[in-house]
Amino acid sequence: MPDKFMNLTPALYAYLVDQRSDRDPVRSELAQATEALGPVSMMQIAPEQGAFMTMLVRLIGARRAVEVGTFTGYSALSVARGLPDDGRLLCCDVSEEWTAVGRRHWEKAGVAHKIDLRIGPALDTLRSLPHEPQFDMAFIDADKGNYRNYYEELLTRLRPNGVILFDNVLWMGRVIDASDTSEDTVALRELNAFLKQDDRVETVMLPIADGLTLARKKN
Repeated sequence: MPDKFMNLTPALYAYLVDQRSDRDPVRSELAQATEALGPVSMMQIAPEQGAFMTMLVRLIGARRAVEVGTFTGYSALSVARGLPDDGRLLCCDVSEEWTAVGRRHWEKAGVAHKIDLRIGPALDTLRSLPHEPQFDMAFIDADKGNYRNYYEELLTRLRPNGVILFDNVLWMGRVIDASDTSEDTVALRELNAFLKQDDRVETVMLPIADGLTLARKKN
């Protein structure tokens, strides 16, 4: 079977992003506010990824979600947009400064009542939760060395057929560069290899932004 992929030029990428029906002015404002922070703004997810996550939340009928790594709140806003009015999103982050940007925009978007932001080490927050299925979806986008730890804590608290999303799994191509033995690259490379073999879930890796893996918890 021939390879079915293409290298996106800047013009083609702009075309791709423009095709989404999502036109959320608050998300656009939040993206601009994040960009103003400088190079650190690279930590924000891409607009097409945000639109994908909103749609995924709606498609699986999620009511309870959790994210590890909130930054300035773009991903949280994307997930919260997809939740019903009585849905809840638990956000875990360590930065009051960056999440304050998100708080302002969540209020403006009318979704702040859906979001429970916990400031502190995410593992502490997750381990304080009951050991029972309570989430429909989880998103992991934080320190790469702890991805596996976050995964183990979340999987036990995810309902059957729930899904965990892992961001940055392609790591700008460095995961296939054998000469790159940096801590983050090795952690992501090992996570990818582990998930492929983990019979508790079924997985698919998608070339969205910097790579996005979806892991569905089996019954």
